[in-house]
Amino acid sequence: MAQRRQWSFVLTVVWWNALAALFAPGLVAATTVEEEAILTSEIARQNNQSLLWGPYRPNLYFGVRPRIPKSLMAGLMWGKVDTFADFQNSVRYTCEQNEGMKGYGWDEFDTRRGGVQSIHDIENGIDLTTSFVKIPGGAHGGSWAARIKGELKEDSPPDRKTMVILYVTQEGFGSELEATEADTEFGYEGDVTLKGRSDVLGGYKLVVTKGEGIRPTTDHKLVQFRGPGQTVVQSLQYPDEAVWQAKPIVFKQIKEGVDWLVENQWEAENPPPPWQVYQLENRPGTGNVQIIQMVFEGSFEFDILFSSESAGKEVTSADLSREIKETTEAFGEHFSSVFSFKPPFTAEKYKKFGRSMFSNLIGGIGYFYGHSLEDRSYAPEYDEEGEGFWEEAAEARARKLETNAGPYELFTSIPSRPFFPRGFLWDEGFHLMPISDWDMDLTLEIVRSWFNLMDEDGWIGREQILGEEARSKVPREFQTQYPHYANPPTLLLTIDAFVEKLRKANGSIPSGREHLSQGVTLTSASIDNPEVGLEHLRKLYPLLRRQFDWFRKTQSGDIKSYDREAYSRKEAYRWRGCTPTHCLTSGLDDYPRAQPPHPGDLHVDLMSWMGMMAKLLTNIADAIGITSDADEYKKILDAIEHNLDDLHWSEKDGCYCDATIDDFEENLLVCHKGYISLFPFLTGLLKPDSQHLGPLLALIGDEEELWSPHGLRSLSKKDEFYGTGENYWRGPVWFNINYMAVVQLYNIASQEGPHQETARDLYTRLRKNLVDTVYKSWEETGFAWEQYNPETGNGQRTQHFTGWTSLVVKVMAMDDLSGEEGKAGHVKDEL
Repeated sequence: MAQRRQWSFVLTVVWWNALAALFAPGLVAATTVEEEAILTSEIARQNNQSLLWGPYRPNLYFGVRPRIPKSLMAGLMWGKVDTFADFQNSVRYTCEQNEGMKGYGWDEFDTRRGGVQSIHDIENGIDLTTSFVKIPGGAHGGSWAARIKGELKEDSPPDRKTMVILYVTQEGFGSELEATEADTEFGYEGDVTLKGRSDVLGGYKLVVTKGEGIRPTTDHKLVQFRGPGQTVVQSLQYPDEAVWQAKPIVFKQIKEGVDWLVENQWEAENPPPPWQVYQLENRPGTGNVQIIQMVFEGSFEFDILFSSESAGKEVTSADLSREIKETTEAFGEHFSSVFSFKPPFTAEKYKKFGRSMFSNLIGGIGYFYGHSLEDRSYAPEYDEEGEGFWEEAAEARARKLETNAGPYELFTSIPSRPFFPRGFLWDEGFHLMPISDWDMDLTLEIVRSWFNLMDEDGWIGREQILGEEARSKVPREFQTQYPHYANPPTLLLTIDAFVEKLRKANGSIPSGREHLSQGVTLTSASIDNPEVGLEHLRKLYPLLRRQFDWFRKTQSGDIKSYDREAYSRKEAYRWRGCTPTHCLTSGLDDYPRAQPPHPGDLHVDLMSWMGMMAKLLTNIADAIGITSDADEYKKILDAIEHNLDDLHWSEKDGCYCDATIDDFEENLLVCHKGYISLFPFLTGLLKPDSQHLGPLLALIGDEEELWSPHGLRSLSKKDEFYGTGENYWRGPVWFNINYMAVVQLYNIASQEGPHQETARDLYTRLRKNLVDTVYKSWEETGFAWEQYNPETGNGQRTQHFTGWTSLVVKVMAMDDLSGEEGKAGHVKDEL
């Protein structure tokens, strides 16, 4: 069985902490191999320290944890308790699509510093603001603090009762977590203090302040058992694998208290107020689960202060206030410098919109740890060689031969907090495009995390569902991963962008250590120190090569068996995992393909991805001086470019098409005009003077085919399958593919050629249509969406889809080519 490689964060923390004692923060210029190693280690140490803590539980409205398995975690829960029926239905904890929210998410966020999140809870009649900051210091990733502020909405009753719970857990053998004794018989009049210790975090203290806000009181006789409206704590012990189940655990404790009251003190004619009935009995002590419960009447505010013992200074509320202010100011300055929006998107409303979109993308970064379900049976049915192969594969899957693999860890940005709070391979490449502009060293951390999941063959599971908490959001039939299933290799786009940033920063890729800088500046250290950046590439390159070889082996298409005429007898590709209704592995789930699927199918989008992969690997191999590999990739790319025309171009339809085999065992093109038809163009494989570019641009601009006022349709209006079935990729506008189109239109518009003016016009109009569509829907609903209706522009499907839809910030920052000033210039092809 192929084994996966893990880069254990626990071990690196111990190693970097040892290095920290040896090296001062400011390093002199490195000129020897030893000094280069020291600088590389110092950059890695500072990155680990800077990125240790964060709101890395994006499945929660607000949840904090470090990038450490079996660690301290905290999550916020709240709900109104004005009536007995309120609480169960009003409790908020995990992000959900149907909880009456008028938008929620980060208004500003920087992974290294923190940010501010707004939550507009209509049904609970309250607006929450959660501010989070990190405070460097010590040897365990520093300290952090959060401020939770609740403000009643204007139409809420002024005496609205809100129950707020901080749910804190500490996993791991030998860890300690204890609530100090309360200052009154029934609870805490002042602050609550938790003290803890673990092998990786060392000693720490977590303080929940009393804060500001009215605590409700009552003269009901129940007060002699539960006390007035104080903060209460219950300390519990659960198996590590169960502590993530916050709501069931909290509800169980509340129910036990209610049952006791019903049996002993309930008076139907004089019931106690609901908030008091649901108040937990105060039982602080030692336990790996700590429930801290508060009830407020009206608006409120309190702080959560985490102090690392090794930092030497405890965090105060004054520190938190200062850090929130400085973090906000720093974010605004950095955002304006990184994303300079161009006309017609320079108004303040677009800046606010852009800050929100980007902050929710980068604020959606999470750390996941746990086992994955994998079917490594390598059943012969998975070879998909016979007709009706999808039925045989389904029978093999039905045998449920999956097993737990791992545990693994992943640091990743997610597509959607309520619906897809986990890692998706092809989504990640799009996510990292804006993030790499903001913080390249953070981007490299995420890229390395993904490639650490690669097995010995070169496979990375396309969907990372690590642990029971992640699996709780996924239907059973989609949980198992199969090592013959692929996904578009978009992570290479980010790595290639890194190479180009190295070139731009230094004119050319350096070969000597004289280019090492005199210090460490996080976010761009691997660019400012090119030799360090090259070392990253050298370590990643064998994995990139392995993945490329895995694609060529497992996703190969059949040319020879069907007497197809082609420039190359090797370069053809087919997605494994197709059925008559879906090709999930392509990422374009229900896009029409050959009916029925056939072992002789050839998929033009996969062929294009492979061409892009060869093109980008050529660039990377050149950068690190492996010319023999670069020459090999060039030959493969040449073969793919020829075979795209020989096997997939339809002169009749004026576009690229999938291919299959007809009843006479002859090649047959299957043309469903849409995103598939554009893929050689979208992946940057067509030159500005290509004879096929004119028909493709005409297809893009045709209002009866792909063009809509809201972006390019995924499928032509004229296609028989347009808007049918699930209508997932059969018409709706998707931002990631539209972004690829915008970039390539810009590249064509920026170069002399027969299609320059057409491309400029399409680029200008498409850029504006896309931004206006996403902005209008965000303004109306408070959310970014998974896709957009091509007729109305309304956002649809998954809400809070701040994954690749956040690419809108890069579109707004692209050049305006609508006037004379836009008729010159050129940018490097990003795709």
